[in-house]
Amino acid sequence: MSKPYIGRFAPSPTGPLHAGSLVAAVASYLDARFHEGAWLVRIEDIDEGRSVPGAAEGILALLDALGMHADGEIVWQSRRKHLYAAAAERIALHTYPCGCNRREIADSRLGFAPDGAAIYPGTCRYGLAEGRGMRSLRLRVPDAGMDEVSFTDRFAGRVTQHLARDSGDFVLKRADGYWAYQLAVVVDDAEQGVTDIVRGADLLDSTPRQIFLQRVLGVPTPRYLHVPVVRNANGEKLSKQTGALAVMAGDEASAVAALLETARFLELGIEQAESLDTFWRAAIPAWGRLLRRHPGAEFS
Repeated sequence: MSKPYIGRFAPSPTGPLHAGSLVAAVASYLDARFHEGAWLVRIEDIDEGRSVPGAAEGILALLDALGMHADGEIVWQSRRKHLYAAAAERIALHTYPCGCNRREIADSRLGFAPDGAAIYPGTCRYGLAEGRGMRSLRLRVPDAGMDEVSFTDRFAGRVTQHLARDSGDFVLKRADGYWAYQLAVVVDDAEQGVTDIVRGADLLDSTPRQIFLQRVLGVPTPRYLHVPVVRNANGEKLSKQTGALAVMAGDEASAVAALLETARFLELGIEQAESLDTFWRAAIPAWGRLLRRHPGAEFS
């Protein structure tokens, strides 16, 4: 690797940490420790309307109870709005105001992006209609034929997306006044010097948009690794909306039990551990063996 490894875990404080989120946390932590790098924790509370009071503190306490200690201070997105505003200003030539509401975009019938977002038809790309005010701020993507973004995911292998077809011009600032996730995450990762992003596969389809935005901003593109998401009995992604239960770690035994369950999901081959210390000492080399079994292993 050309520079020191810096990874991160970036939970949203919309509730307590559940098993699905723990998989992403453990995977990111193991990747950082396997590469003898730094592991940062960032609270992604930019959508303050969805943040649950006390949830962030609960997540941080749980990570500590599991033996996952951040390197450096905790960063909070809600305290970094000036960075997002400055970034948007810097790329103003690539953005435009949009006056469309969700119903109008959905009614365009262009379809939906892989992550479920409606594909924007470009209605306001060349200016707001008379009498329309700005609702959101959008980033202009290249026209079809010049819009391909490809990268090698360290688990999934080669991924390619055509932005004009698969997402359209996407939002940087939302109609409710909050900066969008796509902008905040790119700005934060660049500002913190993150070299490697390990997160759930539900965010795989957002990655090409983030890579394009990195190029527009002129910041480095990290390496990516997307781990499988945990699903419930109905095949739905485990989340607070689908009844995910909070991870409990009231004592070391329950903490080890939660980590062993996560290790089984990640197929690390660890079935027992007497303590947190013995778990992590076994899990770090097991993660290295796991990396070598995936299509993008040459990036590990």
